[in-house]
Amino acid sequence: MNLKELWNKKIDEQQTIVDRCKAEKRDVTNSEKKRFEELQEEIDFLQDQEEPVNLIRPTGTGNRGVTQGFKSFGEQLQSVIQAATPGASIDSRLSIKNAASGLSGVPSDGGFLVQTDFSTKLLQRTYETGILAGKCFKMPISTNANSIKINAVDETSRATGSRLGGIRGYWQGEAKELEGSKPEFRQMELSLKKLTGLCYATDELLQDAAALESIIMKGFAEEFGFLVDDAIIRGTGVGKPLGILNSDALVTVAKEGGQAAKSILAENIINMYSRCSSESKANWYINRDVLPQLFTMSLPVGTGGAPIFMPAGGISGSPYNTLLGRSIIPMEQCSTLGTVGDIIFADFGEYIWSDKGDIDAAASIHVRFLYDEQVFRFIYRCEGQPGWKSALTPYKGTNTISPFVALAARA
Repeated sequence: MNLKELWNKKIDEQQTIVDRCKAEKRDVTNSEKKRFEELQEEIDFLQDQEEPVNLIRPTGTGNRGVTQGFKSFGEQLQSVIQAATPGASIDSRLSIKNAASGLSGVPSDGGFLVQTDFSTKLLQRTYETGILAGKCFKMPISTNANSIKINAVDETSRATGSRLGGIRGYWQGEAKELEGSKPEFRQMELSLKKLTGLCYATDELLQDAAALESIIMKGFAEEFGFLVDDAIIRGTGVGKPLGILNSDALVTVAKEGGQAAKSILAENIINMYSRCSSESKANWYINRDVLPQLFTMSLPVGTGGAPIFMPAGGISGSPYNTLLGRSIIPMEQCSTLGTVGDIIFADFGEYIWSDKGDIDAAASIHVRFLYDEQVFRFIYRCEGQPGWKSALTPYKGTNTISPFVALAARA
Protein backbone atom coordinates (compact mmCIF):
# COMPACT_ATOMS: atom_id res chain seq x y z
CA MET A 1 0.00 0.00 0.00
CA ASN A 2 1.52 3.32 -1.05
CA LEU A 3 1.30 6.56 0.91
CA LYS A 4 -1.69 7.84 -1.02
CA GLU A 5 -3.70 4.66 -0.44
CA LEU A 6 -2.82 4.65 3.26
CA TRP A 7 -3.75 8.34 3.55
CA ASN A 8 -7.14 7.73 1.87
CA LYS A 9 -7.80 4.76 4.16
CA LYS A 10 -7.34 6.88 7.27
CA ILE A 11 -9.50 9.67 5.84
CA ASP A 12 -12.21 7.08 5.14
CA GLU A 13 -12.04 5.85 8.73
CA GLN A 14 -12.46 9.39 10.01
CA GLN A 15 -15.45 9.87 7.75
CA THR A 16 -16.96 6.59 8.97
CA ILE A 17 -16.89 7.93 12.54
CA VAL A 18 -18.62 11.13 11.46
CA ASP A 19 -21.22 9.31 9.34
CA ARG A 20 -22.03 6.84 12.12
CA CYS A 21 -22.70 9.64 14.63
CA LYS A 22 -24.88 11.46 12.14
CA ALA A 23 -26.86 8.33 11.29
CA GLU A 24 -27.45 7.53 14.98
CA LYS A 25 -28.14 11.22 15.75
CA ARG A 26 -25.79 11.31 18.70
CA ASP A 27 -22.61 13.02 19.87
CA VAL A 28 -19.15 11.59 19.38
CA THR A 29 -18.06 9.33 22.22
CA ASN A 30 -14.76 9.86 24.01
CA SER A 31 -13.28 6.77 22.41
CA GLU A 32 -14.40 7.91 18.94
CA LYS A 33 -12.98 11.35 19.53
CA LYS A 34 -9.69 9.86 20.68
CA ARG A 35 -9.55 7.63 17.61
CA PHE A 36 -10.38 10.56 15.32
CA GLU A 37 -7.47 12.55 16.76
CA GLU A 38 -5.12 9.59 16.47
CA LEU A 39 -6.06 9.24 12.82
CA GLN A 40 -5.47 12.96 12.31
CA GLU A 41 -1.98 12.72 13.74
CA GLU A 42 -1.25 9.81 11.40
CA ILE A 43 -2.67 11.78 8.45
CA ASP A 44 -0.44 14.75 9.31
CA PHE A 45 2.57 12.46 9.53
CA LEU A 46 1.84 11.00 6.10
CA GLN A 47 1.29 14.48 4.71
CA ASP A 48 4.77 15.52 5.86
CA GLN A 49 6.56 12.63 4.15
CA GLU A 50 8.98 13.61 1.41
CA GLU A 51 7.66 11.16 -1.18
CA PRO A 52 6.28 13.36 -3.99
CA VAL A 53 2.72 12.07 -4.05
CA ASN A 54 -0.52 14.01 -4.25
CA LEU A 55 -2.45 13.13 -1.13
CA ILE A 56 -5.30 15.55 -1.74
CA ARG A 57 -8.49 14.03 -3.03
CA PRO A 58 -10.07 15.39 -6.20
CA THR A 59 -13.04 17.69 -5.88
CA GLY A 60 -16.51 16.24 -5.67
CA THR A 61 -15.82 13.71 -2.87
CA GLY A 62 -18.27 15.19 -0.41
CA ASN A 63 -17.17 16.31 3.03
CA ARG A 64 -13.89 14.44 2.65
CA GLY A 65 -12.68 16.49 -0.33
CA VAL A 66 -10.38 19.30 0.73
CA THR A 67 -9.55 21.11 -2.48
CA GLN A 68 -12.85 22.93 -2.67
CA GLY A 69 -12.18 25.14 0.35
CA PHE A 70 -14.87 27.26 1.97
CA LYS A 71 -17.39 29.21 -0.05
CA SER A 72 -17.25 32.21 2.27
CA PHE A 73 -15.36 33.59 5.23
CA GLY A 74 -18.45 33.21 7.40
CA GLU A 75 -18.78 29.53 6.47
CA GLN A 76 -15.22 28.85 7.55
CA LEU A 77 -15.68 30.64 10.87
CA GLN A 78 -18.80 28.59 11.52
CA SER A 79 -16.74 25.44 10.96
CA VAL A 80 -14.17 26.69 13.46
CA ILE A 81 -16.90 27.14 16.08
CA GLN A 82 -18.39 23.73 15.31
CA ALA A 83 -14.98 22.18 15.96
CA ALA A 84 -15.15 23.52 19.53
CA THR A 85 -18.52 21.93 20.25
CA PRO A 86 -18.16 18.77 22.37
CA GLY A 87 -18.93 15.68 20.30
CA ALA A 88 -19.40 17.59 17.06
CA SER A 89 -17.77 16.50 13.80
CA ILE A 90 -14.73 18.39 12.58
CA ASP A 91 -14.81 19.74 9.06
CA SER A 92 -11.92 18.11 7.18
CA ARG A 93 -11.22 21.42 5.44
CA LEU A 94 -9.86 22.68 8.78
CA SER A 95 -7.69 19.62 9.32
CA ILE A 96 -5.58 18.86 6.27
CA LYS A 97 -2.21 20.58 6.17
CA ASN A 98 -1.94 21.04 2.43
CA ALA A 99 -5.51 22.28 2.04
CA ALA A 100 -5.92 25.89 1.04
CA SER A 101 -8.52 26.22 3.76
CA GLY A 102 -6.22 26.13 6.79
CA LEU A 103 -5.04 23.72 9.46
CA SER A 104 -5.12 22.42 12.97
CA GLY A 105 -3.77 18.95 13.50
CA VAL A 106 -5.28 18.69 16.98
CA PRO A 107 -8.71 20.33 17.32
CA SER A 108 -8.24 20.88 21.05
CA ASP A 109 -5.37 23.26 20.26
CA GLY A 110 -8.08 25.71 19.36
CA GLY A 111 -6.26 27.49 16.54
CA PHE A 112 -7.15 27.57 12.85
CA LEU A 113 -5.62 29.56 10.02
CA VAL A 114 -8.09 31.52 7.96
CA GLN A 115 -8.28 30.41 4.34
CA THR A 116 -5.63 32.20 2.28
CA ASP A 117 -7.95 33.73 -0.29
CA PHE A 118 -10.06 35.26 2.49
CA SER A 119 -7.04 36.95 4.11
CA THR A 120 -6.01 38.19 0.66
CA LYS A 121 -9.51 39.52 0.13
CA LEU A 122 -9.33 41.30 3.48
CA LEU A 123 -6.15 43.11 2.43
CA GLN A 124 -7.68 44.05 -0.92
CA ARG A 125 -10.69 45.54 0.86
CA THR A 126 -8.34 47.42 3.18
CA TYR A 127 -6.76 49.11 0.17
CA GLU A 128 -10.17 49.76 -1.37
CA THR A 129 -11.70 51.30 1.74
CA GLY A 130 -8.62 53.41 2.45
CA ILE A 131 -7.82 56.47 0.38
CA LEU A 132 -4.04 56.86 0.46
CA ALA A 133 -2.62 53.32 0.57
CA GLY A 134 -3.63 52.65 -3.03
CA LYS A 135 -1.88 55.83 -4.20
CA CYS A 136 1.52 55.04 -2.63
CA PHE A 137 4.49 53.45 -4.33
CA LYS A 138 4.32 49.75 -3.36
CA MET A 139 7.47 47.83 -2.47
CA PRO A 140 6.76 44.35 -1.02
CA ILE A 141 9.13 42.66 1.43
CA SER A 142 10.15 39.07 0.68
CA THR A 143 8.96 36.11 2.73
CA ASN A 144 12.21 35.58 4.65
CA ALA A 145 12.82 39.23 5.55
CA ASN A 146 11.33 41.75 7.96
CA SER A 147 12.89 44.87 6.48
CA ILE A 148 14.14 46.27 3.21
CA LYS A 149 16.96 48.68 2.39
CA ILE A 150 16.63 51.02 -0.56
CA ASN A 151 19.49 52.95 -2.14
CA ALA A 152 18.51 56.48 -3.11
CA VAL A 153 20.29 59.59 -4.36
CA ASP A 154 21.08 61.97 -1.50
CA GLU A 155 19.89 65.23 -3.02
CA THR A 156 18.67 68.15 -0.91
CA SER A 157 19.60 71.03 -3.23
CA ARG A 158 19.61 71.78 -6.93
CA ALA A 159 22.42 74.34 -6.55
CA THR A 160 25.49 73.84 -8.70
CA GLY A 161 27.64 71.10 -7.20
CA SER A 162 24.71 69.59 -5.28
CA ARG A 163 22.52 68.13 -8.01
CA LEU A 164 22.13 64.37 -7.57
CA GLY A 165 24.26 64.73 -4.45
CA GLY A 166 27.31 66.11 -6.23
CA ILE A 167 27.27 65.45 -9.98
CA ARG A 168 28.53 68.45 -11.90
CA GLY A 169 29.21 69.30 -15.52
CA TYR A 170 31.80 71.84 -16.70
CA TRP A 171 32.22 74.05 -19.75
CA GLN A 172 35.80 73.40 -20.77
CA GLY A 173 38.17 75.07 -23.14
CA GLU A 174 40.21 73.16 -25.73
CA ALA A 175 42.93 70.85 -24.36
CA LYS A 176 41.94 71.54 -20.76
CA GLU A 177 42.03 68.79 -18.16
CA LEU A 178 38.56 67.45 -17.39
CA GLU A 179 37.22 67.81 -13.87
CA GLY A 180 35.45 64.98 -12.11
CA SER A 181 32.44 64.75 -9.84
CA LYS A 182 30.27 62.03 -8.40
CA PRO A 183 26.80 61.54 -6.98
CA GLU A 184 26.09 60.81 -3.33
CA PHE A 185 23.75 58.13 -2.11
CA ARG A 186 21.79 57.41 1.03
CA GLN A 187 20.13 54.26 2.26
CA MET A 188 16.51 54.08 3.32
CA GLU A 189 15.49 51.23 5.60
CA LEU A 190 11.90 50.13 6.05
CA SER A 191 11.43 47.82 9.05
CA LEU A 192 8.03 46.20 9.36
CA LYS A 193 5.59 47.45 11.97
CA LYS A 194 2.60 45.44 13.19
CA LEU A 195 -1.04 46.48 12.88
CA THR A 196 -3.35 44.15 14.80
CA GLY A 197 -7.05 43.57 15.28
CA LEU A 198 -8.92 41.29 17.68
CA CYS A 199 -12.63 40.52 17.60
CA TYR A 200 -14.84 38.60 20.02
CA ALA A 201 -18.06 37.19 18.58
CA THR A 202 -20.92 35.67 20.55
CA ASP A 203 -22.30 32.29 19.59
CA GLU A 204 -25.60 33.99 18.75
CA LEU A 205 -23.92 36.04 16.05
CA LEU A 206 -22.08 33.00 14.78
CA GLN A 207 -25.39 31.35 13.91
CA ASP A 208 -25.59 33.58 10.86
CA ALA A 209 -22.58 33.19 8.54
CA ALA A 210 -23.64 36.04 6.27
CA ALA A 211 -23.89 38.52 9.15
CA LEU A 212 -20.63 37.31 10.64
CA GLU A 213 -18.73 37.68 7.38
CA SER A 214 -20.19 41.13 6.76
CA ILE A 215 -19.35 42.46 10.21
CA ILE A 216 -15.84 41.02 10.54
CA MET A 217 -14.57 41.33 6.96
CA LYS A 218 -16.09 44.75 6.32
CA GLY A 219 -15.33 46.08 9.79
CA PHE A 220 -11.66 45.14 9.95
CA ALA A 221 -11.03 46.08 6.32
CA GLU A 222 -12.38 49.57 6.98
CA GLU A 223 -10.54 49.92 10.29
CA PHE A 224 -7.19 48.80 8.86
CA GLY A 225 -7.70 51.07 5.87
CA PHE A 226 -8.44 54.00 8.19
CA LEU A 227 -5.39 53.37 10.39
CA VAL A 228 -3.07 52.95 7.39
CA ASP A 229 -4.22 56.30 5.96
CA ASP A 230 -3.85 57.95 9.37
CA ALA A 231 -0.29 56.62 9.69
CA ILE A 232 0.64 57.83 6.20
CA ILE A 233 -0.48 61.34 7.17
CA ARG A 234 0.57 61.66 10.81
CA GLY A 235 2.48 58.52 11.84
CA THR A 236 5.36 59.16 14.24
CA GLY A 237 7.67 56.50 12.84
CA VAL A 238 7.83 54.89 16.30
CA GLY A 239 5.91 51.61 16.27
CA LYS A 240 4.10 52.78 13.15
CA PRO A 241 4.99 54.20 9.70
CA LEU A 242 6.39 57.73 9.38
CA GLY A 243 3.72 60.15 8.22
CA ILE A 244 4.31 63.14 5.98
CA LEU A 245 3.38 65.67 8.69
CA ASN A 246 6.25 64.38 10.87
CA SER A 247 8.73 64.09 8.03
CA ASP A 248 11.58 66.44 7.14
CA ALA A 249 10.26 66.26 3.58
CA LEU A 250 7.19 68.34 4.49
CA VAL A 251 7.03 71.94 3.25
CA THR A 252 4.93 74.14 5.52
CA VAL A 253 3.63 77.31 3.86
CA ALA A 254 3.40 80.31 6.19
CA LYS A 255 0.09 82.08 6.71
CA GLU A 256 -0.45 85.58 5.35
CA GLY A 257 0.23 88.63 7.49
CA GLY A 258 -2.85 89.53 9.53
CA GLN A 259 -4.68 86.39 8.43
CA ALA A 260 -7.65 85.54 10.63
CA ALA A 261 -7.66 82.40 12.75
CA LYS A 262 -9.20 79.28 11.20
CA SER A 263 -9.27 80.78 7.73
CA ILE A 264 -7.95 79.81 4.32
CA LEU A 265 -7.17 82.49 1.75
CA ALA A 266 -6.63 82.34 -1.98
CA GLU A 267 -3.02 83.36 -1.36
CA ASN A 268 -2.54 80.25 0.81
CA ILE A 269 -3.70 77.99 -2.00
CA ILE A 270 -1.55 79.69 -4.62
CA ASN A 271 1.55 79.52 -2.40
CA MET A 272 0.96 75.85 -1.59
CA TYR A 273 0.57 75.02 -5.28
CA SER A 274 3.84 76.82 -6.12
CA ARG A 275 5.78 74.87 -3.46
CA CYS A 276 4.80 71.41 -4.74
CA SER A 277 7.45 69.63 -6.79
CA SER A 278 4.92 67.50 -8.68
CA GLU A 279 1.82 69.64 -8.91
CA SER A 280 0.61 67.80 -12.02
CA LYS A 281 0.26 64.59 -9.96
CA ALA A 282 -0.69 65.98 -6.56
CA ASN A 283 -4.19 66.27 -5.08
CA TRP A 284 -5.74 68.34 -2.30
CA TYR A 285 -6.56 66.42 0.88
CA ILE A 286 -8.74 68.32 3.31
CA ASN A 287 -10.77 68.07 6.47
CA ARG A 288 -14.45 68.68 5.69
CA ASP A 289 -14.33 71.75 7.94
CA VAL A 290 -12.21 73.35 5.20
CA LEU A 291 -14.94 73.23 2.52
CA PRO A 292 -16.80 76.41 3.62
CA GLN A 293 -13.51 78.30 3.45
CA LEU A 294 -12.90 77.14 -0.13
CA PHE A 295 -16.33 78.22 -1.31
CA THR A 296 -15.83 81.75 0.04
CA MET A 297 -12.29 82.30 -1.30
CA SER A 298 -11.77 85.16 -3.73
CA LEU A 299 -9.07 87.38 -5.21
CA PRO A 300 -9.56 91.15 -5.28
CA VAL A 301 -10.12 92.61 -8.75
CA GLY A 302 -10.42 96.38 -8.74
CA THR A 303 -13.15 97.28 -6.28
CA GLY A 304 -14.64 93.79 -6.46
CA GLY A 305 -13.31 90.28 -6.52
CA ALA A 306 -13.29 86.98 -8.39
CA PRO A 307 -14.10 83.58 -6.85
CA ILE A 308 -11.30 81.03 -6.80
CA PHE A 309 -13.13 77.78 -6.16
CA MET A 310 -15.63 77.06 -8.92
CA PRO A 311 -16.12 73.26 -9.14
CA ALA A 312 -16.76 71.91 -12.61
CA GLY A 313 -20.30 70.55 -12.80
CA GLY A 314 -21.32 72.30 -9.59
CA ILE A 315 -20.88 71.23 -6.00
CA SER A 316 -21.62 67.60 -6.79
CA GLY A 317 -18.89 67.31 -9.40
CA SER A 318 -17.83 63.70 -10.03
CA PRO A 319 -15.85 62.02 -8.68
CA TYR A 320 -14.21 64.93 -6.84
CA ASN A 321 -14.35 68.69 -6.98
CA THR A 322 -11.17 70.33 -8.25
CA LEU A 323 -9.08 73.29 -7.17
CA LEU A 324 -6.55 74.72 -9.64
CA GLY A 325 -7.25 71.66 -11.76
CA ARG A 326 -6.41 69.09 -9.05
CA SER A 327 -8.90 66.91 -7.16
CA ILE A 328 -10.13 67.79 -3.66
CA ILE A 329 -10.45 64.71 -1.47
CA PRO A 330 -12.01 65.11 2.01
CA MET A 331 -10.48 62.86 4.69
CA GLU A 332 -11.25 62.35 8.36
CA GLN A 333 -7.54 61.95 9.04
CA CYS A 334 -6.77 65.52 8.01
CA SER A 335 -6.46 67.94 10.93
CA THR A 336 -9.25 70.21 12.04
CA LEU A 337 -9.53 73.70 10.52
CA GLY A 338 -6.77 76.09 11.55
CA THR A 339 -4.10 73.48 12.38
CA VAL A 340 -1.28 72.03 10.30
CA GLY A 341 -2.68 69.25 8.13
CA ASP A 342 -6.18 70.64 7.64
CA ILE A 343 -5.33 71.10 3.97
CA ILE A 344 -2.53 69.18 2.27
CA PHE A 345 -1.34 69.30 -1.33
CA ALA A 346 0.53 66.06 -1.93
CA ASP A 347 1.68 63.48 -4.46
CA PHE A 348 1.58 60.18 -2.56
CA GLY A 349 3.29 58.42 -5.43
CA GLU A 350 6.42 59.74 -3.68
CA TYR A 351 5.52 57.88 -0.48
CA ILE A 352 6.93 54.35 -0.23
CA TRP A 353 4.64 51.68 1.25
CA SER A 354 5.89 48.19 2.02
CA ASP A 355 4.24 45.12 3.51
CA LYS A 356 4.81 41.42 4.12
CA GLY A 357 1.88 40.39 1.96
CA ASP A 358 -1.59 39.37 2.98
CA ILE A 359 -3.17 39.99 6.37
CA ASP A 360 -2.46 37.09 8.72
CA ALA A 361 -5.82 35.95 10.03
CA ALA A 362 -6.63 33.24 12.57
CA ALA A 363 -9.43 32.12 14.86
CA SER A 364 -9.35 30.64 18.37
CA ILE A 365 -12.11 28.46 19.75
CA HIS A 366 -11.09 28.43 23.42
CA VAL A 367 -9.79 31.87 24.47
CA ARG A 368 -13.28 33.04 25.60
CA PHE A 369 -14.90 29.63 25.95
CA LEU A 370 -16.45 30.35 29.37
CA TYR A 371 -18.05 33.54 28.03
CA ASP A 372 -19.72 31.77 25.11
CA GLU A 373 -17.60 33.83 22.71
CA GLN A 374 -15.05 33.09 20.02
CA VAL A 375 -12.05 35.25 19.09
CA PHE A 376 -10.70 36.22 15.68
CA ARG A 377 -7.28 37.79 15.22
CA PHE A 378 -5.84 39.80 12.32
CA ILE A 379 -2.24 40.97 11.90
CA TYR A 380 -0.91 43.17 9.08
CA ARG A 381 2.85 43.79 8.95
CA CYS A 382 3.67 46.95 7.05
CA GLU A 383 5.86 50.04 6.92
CA GLY A 384 5.97 53.34 5.07
CA GLN A 385 7.84 56.63 4.81
CA PRO A 386 8.28 59.48 2.34
CA GLY A 387 10.72 58.74 -0.46
CA TRP A 388 12.23 62.20 0.05
CA LYS A 389 14.77 62.72 2.83
CA SER A 390 13.96 66.43 3.06
CA ALA A 391 12.53 69.32 1.09
CA LEU A 392 14.57 70.37 -1.94
CA THR A 393 16.19 73.77 -2.47
CA PRO A 394 15.77 74.78 -6.15
CA TYR A 395 18.58 75.96 -8.40
CA LYS A 396 17.31 79.53 -8.31
CA GLY A 397 15.12 80.89 -5.56
CA THR A 398 14.98 80.34 -1.82
CA ASN A 399 11.63 78.60 -1.34
CA THR A 400 12.06 74.86 -0.91
CA ILE A 401 9.81 72.42 -2.77
CA SER A 402 8.47 68.96 -1.97
CA PRO A 403 5.78 66.46 -3.03
CA PHE A 404 4.20 67.11 0.40
CA VAL A 405 2.94 70.60 1.21
CA ALA A 406 0.82 71.77 4.15
CA LEU A 407 -0.42 75.13 5.44
CA ALA A 408 0.92 76.51 8.71
CA ALA A 409 -1.35 76.85 11.73
CA ARG A 410 -3.77 79.79 11.85
CA ALA A 411 -4.70 79.89 15.52
